[in-house]
Amino acid sequence: MLVPLTRTNSISNMVKNERVNSVDILKGLVMVLMAIDHIRVYSGISAGSQELGEFLTRWITHFCAPAFVFFAGTSIYFMGRKFADKAKLSKQLIIRGLLLVFMELTVLRFFWTFNLNITEFVLAGVIWMLGWCMVIMALLIRLKPKIVGAIGLFLVFFQHLFSKVPPLIPDSVKGDLVPFLRFIYPTGFENPREDTVVVLYVLVPWIGVMACGYLFGSIFQMTKEARKKLCVGIGSAMIVLFLAIGIYETNNAPESGPFLQALLSQQKYPASILFLMMTMGPLILAIPFLENVRNRFTDFLSLFGKVPLFYYIIHIPLIHVSALAVQLVTDGSFNNAWFDYAPFTFVPAESTWQLSTLYLVFVVDVLLLYFACKWYLKYKQSHPHLHLLRYI
Repeated sequence: MLVPLTRTNSISNMVKNERVNSVDILKGLVMVLMAIDHIRVYSGISAGSQELGEFLTRWITHFCAPAFVFFAGTSIYFMGRKFADKAKLSKQLIIRGLLLVFMELTVLRFFWTFNLNITEFVLAGVIWMLGWCMVIMALLIRLKPKIVGAIGLFLVFFQHLFSKVPPLIPDSVKGDLVPFLRFIYPTGFENPREDTVVVLYVLVPWIGVMACGYLFGSIFQMTKEARKKLCVGIGSAMIVLFLAIGIYETNNAPESGPFLQALLSQQKYPASILFLMMTMGPLILAIPFLENVRNRFTDFLSLFGKVPLFYYIIHIPLIHVSALAVQLVTDGSFNNAWFDYAPFTFVPAESTWQLSTLYLVFVVDVLLLYFACKWYLKYKQSHPHLHLLRYI
């Protein structure tokens, strides 16, 4: 029998049960999928390949960034209920956010490239974006969840308004402002060949996605029946809207190529509304159906979901070393210069991997990551006095 939850129920009790376990499973799943894409980076297989197997290998990983950002917002909601102190939560978010930004520009950059040529190339990637979004959320959490969610929806659905700003800036100050604005949304004045800092993930609409995830956390105060109804409704609506609009646009697009690839090739940089519907719809729809699922495979996935940052930190150097190992086996030598600007790599066509090699490396690396994450989770739980571990 389902017992309705009241506002006096503690969210911390819900955090310990299957509701958060369902989120951990999805987080773990997208962590595993992320490894596929980053192995693809080092394999030399193009992100824009239209060969069906290679295309789907890239496409399935599109779920990663939306899930990271959205569920980060949900986790912030949980943290807020646990702390019951917005000042303390804001401080935690600022520290964690700035730590992520620092790591992206230093440690993670080195892991991607294995060089220290910071004056030549710096990447503002997904961890950089997550960090700044957390800093912004430190301010937004002062508002009611519904207002935060409304702001998030506005930033997602009206993101294109930010592209109207740069042309309106007077020429006398444009040179000073445009370099800053390009971190928020593409300005149209970017010059990748001249810019040392490459902005892969702008803040809009991603801060909107995180804000929506924050509001989404409130549904865990509902009964299972009500939550399932809401998740099914939201997820299904997003999928139906994506298919309806996407099919219409694809049918009317000139020379769009194979229909399936054209339909699924939605804009990721910055993430369009259709891209977010395509990825977030299935994720939200899956949540209620994973609440009571518990087996070895879901335990395997949820482990990664419990230590996502640790997983992210170690998976990049592991994949990088694996790529060098493949080079040694196939070519008899190392050529790390191919990865000097990773995740933008320059692997010669004759050295590009087969998909079978990519997935073999994927299986081996994920198994190694599992044992590493299992050790770290146990270490973290047994050393609660080490405050730094709270942020990793």
